[in-house]
Amino acid sequence: MYVILVYDVEESRVTKFFNLCKKYLLWKQRSVFEGKISEDKLKKLIEEINEIRNKEDYVVIYILPNKNNLKAIEIGKKELDPFIIS
Repeated sequence: MYVILVYDVEESRVTKFFNLCKKYLLWKQRSVFEGKISEDKLKKLIEEINEIRNKEDYVVIYILPNKNNLKAIEIGKKELDPFIIS
């Protein structure tokens, strides 16, 4: 399956979320990740998200059968370098 993951979390946990998502998916922009992932790895990712999130955090995972089912329109300048994560 192919997923797009988007998160909106408190600034104090941005680094944790970024590093977690980077283990499973490709960084696209700011708090957006995407990539091919197995069902087992997706379940593990969701478990790990639940371990670090709090009630104010928001995560959305869009699931597609494969990348061929994804049509994307990108508008604007694409950020070339990821923002600094310490």
